[in-house]
Amino acid sequence: MRHSIFGLILTLTSLLTLATSLQASERGSQTNLPIPRFVSLKTDTGNVRRGPSLNHRIDWVFKRRNMPLKVIDEYGHWRRVTDRDEEGGWVHHSLLSGTRTVIIQDDLMPIYARADPSTLVNAHLQAGVVARLRKCTRDWCQISVDGYRGWAIKTGLWGVGADELRD
Repeated sequence: MRHSIFGLILTLTSLLTLATSLQASERGSQTNLPIPRFVSLKTDTGNVRRGPSLNHRIDWVFKRRNMPLKVIDEYGHWRRVTDRDEEGGWVHHSLLSGTRTVIIQDDLMPIYARADPSTLVNAHLQAGVVARLRKCTRDWCQISVDGYRGWAIKTGLWGVGADELRD
């Protein structure tokens, strides 16, 4: 019996250690912020490199200020990011902002006065429009763009986690 309890304690300790290491791997090595996480491009253009240094080749250039990006890795002052098409590479952290934005995925997506589809529609937004992210509930997010503000169904947006809540 004594050996069984000792074995159980050892197993629980191992599981706790594993859980702690898994939790640690969900944080950026440089910032200690969650990985993955959403950010936005704070400049009109941003070089996307093959690796995390100026010595690496530029594969392409992001050309849309405020475009939401997903940070999936960190190395020094570099962040590995992807866009909504899962394309990406390494971008210098100075080109990124913590300001949250989303891309409208559904064409002519209605933006409602409240998080309720039976309320007034404030606007219809075209697919590809970039909007500022405000609040989010389980199924809805409040967004704003070009003087319009309202609530959109979360599944029609890219740049916010499915389970993300924001006040």
